[in-house]
Amino acid sequence: MMRLSILGIALSSNSYYCASLSLIPPISTSSSSSSLSCSKKFTPSASGKFVTGKRNLVLRGQSVGFESELKPGDLMESVKEFPEFNRNLYPNIEPYSSGFLKVSDIHTIYWEESGNPNGHPVVFLHGGPGGGTAPSNRKFFDPDFFRIILFDQRGAGKSTPHACLVENTTWDLISDIEKLREHLEIPEWQVFGGSWGSTLALAYSQSHPDKVTGMVLRGIFLLRKKEIDWFYEGGAASIFPDAWEPFRDLIPENERESFVDAYGKRLNSDDQEVQYAAARAWTMWEMMTAHLFPNNDNIKRGEDDKFSLAFARIENHYFVNRGFFPSDGFLLDNIDKIRHIKTTIVQGRYDVCCPMMSAWDLHKAWPEADLKVIQDAGHSANEPGIAAELVAANEKLKHIKKGA
Repeated sequence: MMRLSILGIALSSNSYYCASLSLIPPISTSSSSSSLSCSKKFTPSASGKFVTGKRNLVLRGQSVGFESELKPGDLMESVKEFPEFNRNLYPNIEPYSSGFLKVSDIHTIYWEESGNPNGHPVVFLHGGPGGGTAPSNRKFFDPDFFRIILFDQRGAGKSTPHACLVENTTWDLISDIEKLREHLEIPEWQVFGGSWGSTLALAYSQSHPDKVTGMVLRGIFLLRKKEIDWFYEGGAASIFPDAWEPFRDLIPENERESFVDAYGKRLNSDDQEVQYAAARAWTMWEMMTAHLFPNNDNIKRGEDDKFSLAFARIENHYFVNRGFFPSDGFLLDNIDKIRHIKTTIVQGRYDVCCPMMSAWDLHKAWPEADLKVIQDAGHSANEPGIAAELVAANEKLKHIKKGA
């Protein structure tokens, strides 16, 4: 039998800081869903015991000589505090409502709603920027509980004009999110975003903290120079040299001082074929590195000229302009504005696109947020371990909302 323990430092008579977590008996997990959970505090009952279903937790505070060990059946009422959350994706569903919202003289964004029309609203912020939404995005949410809102950001997906960079900044998107919330008559909502979606989720919540009931973030991207340099200036090439060389070779040697700038020149060329060639190379590089193991369906997206043009042009536009943030560490510097928002961060250990250093930096700045590190995953939300924890994070917020 494996015996796991929680080592803790007593903070008060009923609060312990968790240094390591372990369980008796060992947890049964699939090879694709192992994770490390960095939770912050455990609050014992009057007897000092915890219960999580049929598993037993052992809490040890060595400095005070305290030990509490649970047995099945003890304090079953505390199961409500630590339930076993669903980790399976929900079935495919169709929208019950959709439309287009004109957000400026130039831009119109596509939106849709699915799930429970009277449920708790959650807005899905897609990646890229420029990636657009997909029907599979709805599957992270319980359709009986959530009112699921998806929308395509400016220039992406079904939004028009396609791949347009004019009036397309982070602050424009934040304004669009608010316009959509008001259009749908939603007082406040949960925010869910991965990759660039995590960037936008942080920026939006820092601008409108009173409108956010909770957040689920995945594949953290803070849009700092070191993150962009890692992926586009040769860092990630050390792991994916075979995928890197076609991306590199499109640019002549005398322009390789900055690949982001060199691609920006081509993605904004007057020659549409030059645009498409650059867009395919840019998109293919990201699609080939987004999974721990190659995903052919994902890679094929790089062959779609329409998708690639919006994806590459808008991403490059935002990266050249450093997300339109006033400083490199802007999102970390403003964590105090959202520290109170219940949040789960899900991060693949071997994420090459958005390496774990960013999730770790966010975790250090915001220890109140729950960090889940998936040990056998890369970047994509569709990797089994990441998908499981995203569903569980939504279930946790659902459980909190139901108990409120």
